[in-house]
Amino acid sequence: MVDIPDSRGTSTSSILTADKRTKKRNAAEKRFRFYGLAAICIGLSALVMLLASILYQGIPAFTQTKVTLEVPLSADVLDPEGNRDPEDIAKVITFGYAGLIEEAVENAIEEYGIEIEGLDDPAAIVSKQASAQVRNWVLKNPEAVGGTQQFSFYTTSRIDQYYKGKVTMASAELDSQISIEQIQLAEALEEAGALERGFNWDFIFAPDASDQRPEAAGLGVAIIGSAYMMLIVLCLALPIGVAASIYLEEFAPTNRLTDIIEVNISNLAAVPSIVFGILGLAIFINFAGLPQSAPIVGGLVLTLMTLPTIIISTRAALKSVPPSIRDAALGVGASKMQSVFHHVLPLAGPGILTGTIIGLAQALGETAPLLLIGMVAFVTEYPDAPPDGFFDPATALPVQVFNWTQRADPAFAERASGAIIVLLVFLAIMNITAILLRRRFERRW
Repeated sequence: MVDIPDSRGTSTSSILTADKRTKKRNAAEKRFRFYGLAAICIGLSALVMLLASILYQGIPAFTQTKVTLEVPLSADVLDPEGNRDPEDIAKVITFGYAGLIEEAVENAIEEYGIEIEGLDDPAAIVSKQASAQVRNWVLKNPEAVGGTQQFSFYTTSRIDQYYKGKVTMASAELDSQISIEQIQLAEALEEAGALERGFNWDFIFAPDASDQRPEAAGLGVAIIGSAYMMLIVLCLALPIGVAASIYLEEFAPTNRLTDIIEVNISNLAAVPSIVFGILGLAIFINFAGLPQSAPIVGGLVLTLMTLPTIIISTRAALKSVPPSIRDAALGVGASKMQSVFHHVLPLAGPGILTGTIIGLAQALGETAPLLLIGMVAFVTEYPDAPPDGFFDPATALPVQVFNWTQRADPAFAERASGAIIVLLVFLAIMNITAILLRRRFERRW
């Protein structure tokens, strides 16, 4: 053991024995570690609670209750002239099919021997989407008029919410949009095998629906609109951002002009996204005359917002390449451009790819700039294929989430959570793709 003598030459302490100051430092280090671990635990707990809440509210949106009915396609109602002319049949509006739905429900009640005292308006358990569904089918199959056809219809949102545990008999007594007798009818049809729940593919592929038909609302138009905008952002922001980064980092002279450009790029990365929406409204819509609620406008606005992120991340990736790579390439006779494009750029590829994916993910989740350019419009028609589809009305996933949260029916809140899950899945796919591609490039270089 080594002792530390004092000024009088006598031993006072040992380096193997912690003194008071050492114990204090060790205690402070333990507290810091505890604070750091506690912060991580709190953050993870908040994330788990958020995800659990979204999953609990959103997963039921992927299932839907449907009722199967035999609908009589009465010729007296659908084709009074009796000539089976599609133009004459098309004159019968959706409201004209409501009576056929009511007759189908009454026939089912009689067929299954269902008796419910006080049952009023039994067809009210069927979604208002049913009439449009039958009409669209009849217009495609006019020869079927006069016969009977089996259809699988959505039930109303209240019946669907009852089977998901969010509507009870007690709440039905106070709800003007459903009655206890209608719930009993649904249970009787379920016992007869005419009513069942299943995966709701229409939630992913169908367009949005009105406030009166929340059970028919889907994400189809929003997914296509987001895909179109991401395609525009990728085709514009990636080449422009990478080219600007290469010039600023490798070729631009160091002077006041480049300093101003670099400062402004950094400032643009911190500008609130809604400012880009105001810019897009003023330039692309009011000045250039591009249509509102079109993916082309949304893509251009998101391109402006994403460019600073891509430029900054690309420059950071270029700076991470060792200067010896450039010197070696120049030393063996390569030109400046050859050293950049043949050596530096491939080595910086993984970082550039990561920055691009981060920028696209940020753009995919933006809502504020899209609200200002009209992407919040109620759109029920799918946009055409590119390039014409870039100019058709559409919406986007985050805007669809915002739109549904503003509606009164509780079923829309469920669908908003379901849309968040879809959005998170897309973000996860984008990040996983970035990781896989980055590893592939890293193995190559």
